[in-house]
Amino acid sequence: MSFRDFDVGTIGIVGSGAMGRGIAQIAALGGLTVRLFDTNPQAVAAARDYLFDTLNKLATKGKIKEADAHAALANIHAANEIGALSDCQVVIEAIVEKLDVKRALFRELEAVVGERCILASNTSSLPITAIAAGCAHPERVVGYHFFNPVPLMKVVEVIDGLRGDPTAGDALMELARRMGHTPVRAKDMPGFIVNHAGRGMNTEGLRIASEGVASFVDVDRIMREQAGFRLGPFELLDLTALDVSHPVMESIYHQFYEEPRFTPSPITGTRLAGGLIGRKTGEGFYKYADGKQQTPDEAPAPTAMPRRVWISRASHAAREQVLKLIAKSDAAVTIDTGNTPAPDSLIVVTPLGHDATTAALAENLDATRVVAIDTLFPLDTVARRTLMTTPATSHAARDAAHALFAADGVPVTVIRDSTGFVAQRVVATIVNIGCDIAQQQIATPQDIDLAVTLGLGYPHGPLALGDTLGAKTILTILRNMHSVLGDPRYRPSPWLARRAQLGLPLTHSEE
Repeated sequence: MSFRDFDVGTIGIVGSGAMGRGIAQIAALGGLTVRLFDTNPQAVAAARDYLFDTLNKLATKGKIKEADAHAALANIHAANEIGALSDCQVVIEAIVEKLDVKRALFRELEAVVGERCILASNTSSLPITAIAAGCAHPERVVGYHFFNPVPLMKVVEVIDGLRGDPTAGDALMELARRMGHTPVRAKDMPGFIVNHAGRGMNTEGLRIASEGVASFVDVDRIMREQAGFRLGPFELLDLTALDVSHPVMESIYHQFYEEPRFTPSPITGTRLAGGLIGRKTGEGFYKYADGKQQTPDEAPAPTAMPRRVWISRASHAAREQVLKLIAKSDAAVTIDTGNTPAPDSLIVVTPLGHDATTAALAENLDATRVVAIDTLFPLDTVARRTLMTTPATSHAARDAAHALFAADGVPVTVIRDSTGFVAQRVVATIVNIGCDIAQQQIATPQDIDLAVTLGLGYPHGPLALGDTLGAKTILTILRNMHSVLGDPRYRPSPWLARRAQLGLPLTHSEE
């Protein structure tokens, strides 16, 4: 059976919840006839009312033409029984995430639809091959994973099962474009692309918080204002809600047979059990008043400047960044140019992947005066800087460094000692997991980056982010963290290690 030159005019959608009605909306606006079915007829009626209101509001706001709204509404039909889907060329299920329920539905659909009808699953976590295993014709079963809210999230993952016909996936790729979405192709592996790649931000953010390195709000501020992400990990978890995110974290971890990179955190399990689910319940990692996130104010920066500063020479480029920033700030500070720090100098180190303690010991420095600064992102362009103390750093040294590096008005976050600060840890983990997705050939480098930027809203895809910061830099961060902690979650992906050492971009794919 082949689906080449496959013409789709009518699609069926089973399930009229948020996902089903979202898919119905973009399909109807794409000119397709939509048959919407649900075992609960009242749910279908509610979905049609919702779509009527939504499309009319879009027309009123000028987002779509009024004629297009009317045409789309005319394209959406309620299916009172599953037999009404018999003339569909594609049927998309958007029902509960239970394998036995999906299998039963697909068997029922096979008795109704034509031989060349593609059966698509909107599952976010179940193997497509397992769903297809219950079908007489598994070759026509394809994963078609949209994201909520469907009309705004313009990416859809097309997943080929092991027994799937690639031409069926090809047909769904073209159908996605017709509906105004960007399709990406993925192999049938846990988490596909987006949920797999998303482990880097969330699990590492949780690990940082669990180690007491920084608070939830400080981690989010660093990832937004230093690393340039739209949301920090805890804002993102509040948005998606822990009743969705925590089970996904556990599922991917177990499906990959307890892969250390994906280890969940007891933080989310405890908060989920306590009902601190996120924005939709009014409280998660943040509290929400009238839907608005409540964030504590930052304390003002100290004002007492150091008189003298000694800057590590371990990295010439990092040292130059710090010197340039101090000179630009017009702070009345003397630069200590000695080979070793003078007794009254504030000591600044610039570790990459190491903690402040390791950096201090490597140069035989007085840890009571050592403060580390993160130079992964340019100090003169970031909207926030991060400092890190050793367990022995005095309050005076900590506050003096804070005053110095906030002198130009850029806010500074001071964290406890950590291999790789916050931004280095999270970004390196994101890049590393993206590289491993490429190594496993789950998707092409182009589709990995495309899926992540559209599906997660990151400023760059993981491979492009690694290329922007430098593959060798990311490799150094990971190797240094791994050497200090011995934690296998930080072992570099072969994709990253080989390309970094050969000087190739991470987006480079072998012929």
